[in-house]
Amino acid sequence: MNVEMRKIVISIGLVFGVGLLSAQQEIMVSQYMFNGLFINPAYSGTHKYWEATALHRSQWVNLQGAPTSQMLAIDGPLMDEKLGLGAIVIHDKIGDTEQFEFSANGSYHLNLDSERKNRLSFGIRAGFTNYTARLDETFVFDEDDPVFNQRIDHKFVPKIGAGVYFYSEKFFAGLSIPTLYAGDDALSLKGDSIFNGTDKTYFENHWFFNTGYVFSLSENLILKPSILVKYQAAAPLEVDINANFLIYKRVWVGASYRTNDAIIGIVEVNITPQIRVGYAYDLTLTDISNYSSGSHEVMIGYNFGKEVIKMKSPRYF
Repeated sequence: MNVEMRKIVISIGLVFGVGLLSAQQEIMVSQYMFNGLFINPAYSGTHKYWEATALHRSQWVNLQGAPTSQMLAIDGPLMDEKLGLGAIVIHDKIGDTEQFEFSANGSYHLNLDSERKNRLSFGIRAGFTNYTARLDETFVFDEDDPVFNQRIDHKFVPKIGAGVYFYSEKFFAGLSIPTLYAGDDALSLKGDSIFNGTDKTYFENHWFFNTGYVFSLSENLILKPSILVKYQAAAPLEVDINANFLIYKRVWVGASYRTNDAIIGIVEVNITPQIRVGYAYDLTLTDISNYSSGSHEVMIGYNFGKEVIKMKSPRYF
């Protein structure tokens, strides 16, 4: 990589490694439609069995300082499905910033009819982030920049989120704020034009709204269109438009369009009724595509409760 190219790549890395501290700090993955707990605590316990999901995402491959994320989630029902319980562990690294996050998720489920076909759940998320920003190690052109002379080491940040989720056999809709409150006063950066000369904390509210429906096109073909709307005051409104097909109750094949960002291809295979493996590839539509070959995401899920699964159709969401 020549010097000029290195400057461009580092500049892009700084924009996304530092600028996003005040924009989209919530980790966003492409296969959230197969485990709604990633974005909504009210999703916990929406199935009759417990499930665990592990995911790895490498974003903007070949771009120096690009984000990498690992996530582990587990959730299931309690008290005859009146309550749901779940936990999420996240490790995320962007440039010279890194965070480890743990959250416990709980939900309460209401039956909206006597047959329990339509249900409404309310969820809450409580946890913490251990945050590190080695800004003093970041390569910058202005060595006197006060922001990049600072360092944040393993700061503990308590966080609380909430959500609501309606679901039936073939329809769902949810609204969530994964981080409703964050005690991040210790993370403020002082000075510099990036933050307009004012103190600025990192974690801000992100609103997620998603909905989808399942259409039975034939005995062996299911179509599940869905959308996800993401809003954060410091970033442009973003919308995911998704369409996934379930073939012979075993293989999901689909695509997504993320506004002003990427086109995504998704494949998930139900290897057994209990084990599923998924892969997503993001083809970047922005100028970053000049320096990156795209983003890769691998997910594996395990559904507990073998006897319950035998009596049910494949999970749709």
